[in-house]
Amino acid sequence: MTKSRDSRDPWWKRWFINPILKQLTQGISAEKLAWTIAIGCAAGIFPVMGTTSFVCFFAAVYLRLNQPVIQVVCHTLWAAHLALILPFIKMGQWIQGDQPIKGSISTLLKEFFTDPWQFAQDYWLAALHGILAWFLVSIPLVFLVRAITLPFLRATAARIERKKTAVA
Repeated sequence: MTKSRDSRDPWWKRWFINPILKQLTQGISAEKLAWTIAIGCAAGIFPVMGTTSFVCFFAAVYLRLNQPVIQVVCHTLWAAHLALILPFIKMGQWIQGDQPIKGSISTLLKEFFTDPWQFAQDYWLAALHGILAWFLVSIPLVFLVRAITLPFLRATAARIERKKTAVA
């Protein structure tokens, strides 16, 4: 068994690092992977409950990004996604000069799971406010995450290439 597939690896390595490394070994460029991770980070915190997988899917299709990696990044960020919904909504309401909604994320989740259709009718404007704030935050976030991940991915890709040439 190779170290990258070792079942003794911590969960974060098995479910996050190893899939990315696998893509590098299959010929995906570090640049494309950095963009995939960056877009996945932004799409993974899209402030509408139940939509991040779809947002990541369509972003990956439209931008021709790696679907498995963007989904791994998206699903890794589920806690951040939930934690940021209310701040995004409040930021969007502040930008628009509207009154902030009342309630906590647990209250919103309860309402969402009790009656999703009524929830959508009650909070559609708040969702638009959240999307506005998310959009403003996600643009610099994408470039920041790409700038951070690209050097690491390039170094890892170079190391993988050196190992390939050493074996051959």
